[in-house]
Amino acid sequence: MASCPICPRTAPDRQHLCLVHSGDLRRWLAELPHQARLLAAELAPPSSGAAGRGGGRAHAPVPVDLRVLVLLAGGRYDPVPGTDDDGEAPIAAILGAWAGHIAYHYPALGWHPDRDPNATLYVQPCDQAVPAHGETITGWCSWLIDYLPFAVTLPIAADLHRGLGDLIHRIRGLTHTTPRQHSQAAPCPQCDACALVRTDGHWHITCQLCGHTLDPEEYDTHAAAVLQAQLAAAQDDNAAA
Repeated sequence: MASCPICPRTAPDRQHLCLVHSGDLRRWLAELPHQARLLAAELAPPSSGAAGRGGGRAHAPVPVDLRVLVLLAGGRYDPVPGTDDDGEAPIAAILGAWAGHIAYHYPALGWHPDRDPNATLYVQPCDQAVPAHGETITGWCSWLIDYLPFAVTLPIAADLHRGLGDLIHRIRGLTHTTPRQHSQAAPCPQCDACALVRTDGHWHITCQLCGHTLDPEEYDTHAAAVLQAQLAAAQDDNAAA
């Protein structure tokens, strides 16, 4: 097991991120489509406006934030560290570039181009990433979530975390919307720390210390067992007194 390059935690075998930071990637990718819809709403024209005598608008239109236009526009992006990037690339371009980079490293079976199709199959990189739901923000996020278990085994996992983290915080700064976290009463069953949180819009409950995750039903079962143990301990203390 190796150390996480972002924090002192230990990463699982053959992975380059600890559970906490790989969980960040999954949560950010699940959040991005909603944030993109909030950005798009800022570009929507007003439903109606007062008209002047000539039928024109009586008031000047609300100025559009060019940063929002850039984020929702098309374009290209190179995720390789050290390239010339001003940090203002569109969302879909960033996601698509990372998907393409991951796909290039994903092993796929195929025939050598100079060999007969009936010959031996070879393991070779994928030609490109093809999201099932189209090359949209939602489509790329779905693709990246599906391939996240493979992505965290690549040496670029920390760069992916940094890139998506910068992107989501940049968008949150424009939408002024950050998912709220709700602390849970029961301690983590993995590390026993009181660090379990439920985040708005996310199904799983996550330990912020060790990264362990529980679905709501698992947490309810765990919390009930903890409460039962505490009640039994209290009864034993009362009996001893």
